[in-house]
Amino acid sequence: MGLTLGSWLFCSPAAAQSTIKHPGQRAQYSFEAEPHGLLGAFDPPGWPRGTGLGVGFRGTVEIVRNGFVKTINNSVGITFGFDWVHYPYGELSGVCTRFTSGPNGTLICTEVNGGSGRDFFYLPVALQWNFWLARRWSVFGEPGLLPYFHGGRLDFSPIAFYAGGRYHFSDSVALTMRIGYPTLSLGASFFL
Repeated sequence: MGLTLGSWLFCSPAAAQSTIKHPGQRAQYSFEAEPHGLLGAFDPPGWPRGTGLGVGFRGTVEIVRNGFVKTINNSVGITFGFDWVHYPYGELSGVCTRFTSGPNGTLICTEVNGGSGRDFFYLPVALQWNFWLARRWSVFGEPGLLPYFHGGRLDFSPIAFYAGGRYHFSDSVALTMRIGYPTLSLGASFFL
C-alpha cells in the first residue's frame, strides 16, 4: 500500500507540472459560472455585527486571453455577481413587550421580542486577474466595487478586493474558494 501511495504521489507529474511560464496552456472558455455558499465572516458595512450565512453566484466573462504579463500564463476577465447573506443579530432592537416605570414618569423597556436579523444583498463587480499555475491549480485577484442593499436602501463600498484559488477537477469544473471583505465563499466553477 505504501508503494502504491508513493507512486501515486510522485509519479503523476502531469497533474503537478507548472504551466505558469507557458502562456495559453489552459482550458479555453468564454464564461465562468460559479454558484457558491457564503460565510459573512467579518462585520458587514454599517450595522449589524457578527457573522452570517448565505448563497450567491458569480459570472466572469473573459476579456483578455493572455493577460497583462505576456510571458506568463495569465488572463483577465470582468466578474459580477449577486450574494445574499443573512446576519441573525442584525436589528438594533426588536419590539418592546413589557415596560416598567422609571424615574420622573419615564418608561423603561424590560422585555424585547427580538429582531429577526438583517439581510444584505451584495452586487460585486470586479476585474479578475487569473494566474494559471499548474494543470490543476489557478489563483486570482479581484479589485473592484461593492454596491449592496440592506435595510431597504442601497449603499456603496468604492473599494473591494477579493483573492482566491481553484482546484481544477477537469478542464470544465473546479472547486473555487474566495476570501475578501465582507465574505468568504466556497463553490464550484463551470467553464463554458
